[in-house]
Amino acid sequence: MAASVRSAAVGRVAVLLFLLLAPAGRSLATDDIPTSGADPQISIHEGFVDERTCASCHADQAAAFSRSHHAKAMALADEQTVRGDFDKSRFDHDGVVTTFTRRDGRFFVNTEGAEGNQAEFEVEYTFAYEPLQQYLVDIGGGRLQALDIAWDTARRMWFWLGDGTPAKPGSTYHWTGPFYRWNRTCIDCHSTDPQARFQPQANEYKSTYVATSIGCQSCHGPGARHVASAQSGNLSSSVKPDTGLPKVDAGICFACHARRTKLLDGYQPGKPFLDYFSPALLRQDLYFPDGQILDEVFEYGSFQQSKMARAGVTCLDCHRPHDAGLKAEGNALCTQCHTEAKPERFVNQDPSGLFDTPEHTHHQAGSTGAQCANCHMPERTYMKVDPRRDHSFVIPRPDLSATLGTPNACTTCHVGKTDDWAAETMDGWYGTQWRKRGSIAHAFTGVANGDQAAVEALRDLVGDQNQAGIVRGSAIAAMSRTGGADITTDIQTAAADADPLVRLGAAEAASNIPSEQRLDAIGKLLGDETRAVRVAAANALAGTPPHLFGNQQGNFEAAVADLRAYVEANADVAETQSNYGFFLFARQRTAEAEAAFRRAISLDPTLEGMRINLAEFYRATGQNDRSEQTYAEAIRMAPERADLRYGHALSLVRKQALTNAIVELEEAVRLDPQNSQYKTTFAVALDSAGRTGEALDRLDGWVTGGDPDIIGLALQYSLKLRRLPEALEYAEDLARLRPQDRQISGLIGQLKQAINGK
Repeated sequence: MAASVRSAAVGRVAVLLFLLLAPAGRSLATDDIPTSGADPQISIHEGFVDERTCASCHADQAAAFSRSHHAKAMALADEQTVRGDFDKSRFDHDGVVTTFTRRDGRFFVNTEGAEGNQAEFEVEYTFAYEPLQQYLVDIGGGRLQALDIAWDTARRMWFWLGDGTPAKPGSTYHWTGPFYRWNRTCIDCHSTDPQARFQPQANEYKSTYVATSIGCQSCHGPGARHVASAQSGNLSSSVKPDTGLPKVDAGICFACHARRTKLLDGYQPGKPFLDYFSPALLRQDLYFPDGQILDEVFEYGSFQQSKMARAGVTCLDCHRPHDAGLKAEGNALCTQCHTEAKPERFVNQDPSGLFDTPEHTHHQAGSTGAQCANCHMPERTYMKVDPRRDHSFVIPRPDLSATLGTPNACTTCHVGKTDDWAAETMDGWYGTQWRKRGSIAHAFTGVANGDQAAVEALRDLVGDQNQAGIVRGSAIAAMSRTGGADITTDIQTAAADADPLVRLGAAEAASNIPSEQRLDAIGKLLGDETRAVRVAAANALAGTPPHLFGNQQGNFEAAVADLRAYVEANADVAETQSNYGFFLFARQRTAEAEAAFRRAISLDPTLEGMRINLAEFYRATGQNDRSEQTYAEAIRMAPERADLRYGHALSLVRKQALTNAIVELEEAVRLDPQNSQYKTTFAVALDSAGRTGEALDRLDGWVTGGDPDIIGLALQYSLKLRRLPEALEYAEDLARLRPQDRQISGLIGQLKQAINGK
């Protein structure tokens, strides 16, 4: 689940003398003192004040903020905040019937519970405001769960947020599971100073926040010092006073408007973003090859790619700080900077030019097609009803769309037209030079397709100082996933880069090179000034023998402490605990590693990957019986997963239960018929069981796919069975795939001679 409202930074606070002071008789920096509000989770954490104190002096800002979606990010469910139809409305998806009712000013949902039975739940909170609103219910243990049925505020109808087949009751992706858990997935960005307060021993939450929704202190930080300054009269001084508040910067926006991993709790404005979060780089499952948004990545990753970000433009240049609206309407927003004359503000960038004209847009002035945002910030819809604009400010490239499958604004707007039509139209406007404009798309597409030649293109990107740091860091990380090419020197060079995102990419890349080369490549990153880099480096160097660190030993231990803090900050996240298990295992701390793997399973018992990790841990430590048992447990929960069947089969082979292993391998092939590894392993198992003829028959049915491994194995078994005519056919098929292979050419000659000799 991804929250539909994200926290945004608010502007610099005005220096005003407080007219009304905080209520007397209570400390302004006392932890865990409930306010008089009805929300039982509200607690005034240390350094904070009741949000109403801010509004008592900053009335104009508070009034503007109250109109924003941020102010409505979360609220107690009542007649004023609930927007959905709870008048005995009914929603049915895939046989799951849900009804929505209200009684005595309270709101109830009757739907499928964790045990699979129909149950009634009371709605405690609304979550988000528009274009959709979700609802939170308490299922015990302090767990607030977000229903996966949401209200479409525009079309005024219920809809299901999921895709495909509904998840099993109580499982990870069922609405009662960890994925939809507010305390784990959503809490960071919808309230003021939210603290999950997961209790590992009791496996429950005692979550609190200063205010139910996003408030002043979400973006300005704790207000107690500010209030104290006002009380003392410091803010009325003619000398520029210390407001007691940090300067707001874009980091506070990105803390929520980013696809990121939380490294540490307690982020506040003014603190380095990369010390508290590790952002996702430009991975192929998150971004298109040209950097446009694919999955729900929010704004950070795309904006970091833009020339605007590199020129010093921030969120607050375009968005009003308190109501979060745009500072100007239409193209006037862009022409704040993109004027005929170069603005003095920009030293190294020149955004000048005449852009808001038909000569540039080739669309009628004022039309939809003439809007800068529609061409350079195309939309993509998430959560089924929530369109988000791409913030990388791309130039439309329909030619790349035609060859690489990337989206472009032309055909997004001109529905029914082809990419070729759009490209030819642009040729008529601009000539063909636009097609030669540099793009990162070819390099990243090539890597995704396993093209070794793409390594050179990526290497050029890493070294190109005109590229954004996130592009260069993503390029070195992508290089490391190609295999075959020695890029240790490239990683070492990237590790010395001035941009922390490039160093982060280098640290992540080091995990994909031989372990004995990693220390030389990224050892210096253990002492990096940026926490995200240090944590990634510690992970990559987990298997390095302690005696090799030398004078880096202290830095390594400090980086491991950062890693442990990250694990503690995500104590309720199964994936984090399981990954920590691998780190501990690499450090040869097997008992602690097993405990971490088991802790992951206890946090999310139905997430099959956690059991796979434990099973593989048992395999690596020679505990074959426990490995097989763990795989069997996972299969009972997810019998249709081919990878589980395959892993179970290998564990059975290690137990010398070949007959049972063959059954599982056959199931793996049935469930994933395109996987050649499953097919060849199945054939090898049949051959090992003395069923070589059956193995060859199976392979013969698969050779039409043109996979050289399958054809080569079929050739091997046909030779073993002395079925020479078939062997000749397979050899000739293989020769067509490998024309330079002299050994195959020689074999073909021998087979022909043997066949003709008969």
